[in-house]
Amino acid sequence: MALPSVWSVMRVAILFISVVGLLSVRLVGAGQDSGSVIPAESRPCVDCHAFEFMQRALQDLKKTAYNLDAR
Repeated sequence: MALPSVWSVMRVAILFISVVGLLSVRLVGAGQDSGSVIPAESRPCVDCHAFEFMQRALQDLKKTAYNLDAR
């Protein structure tokens, strides 16, 4: 039994990934309701979310370090 060549496997994989990507984009676009869209002005930016997350993580680390030192 001959094994399929690397190029044929790569072509099938690329085709499969492309089809899955296109289908997921269609499903995401179809799932959005026009009435539930939050205007960009009232949404915090991605950097703000990351900053807040890192701030909370740092506070948790400080509390954990303090509790370990207190023991």
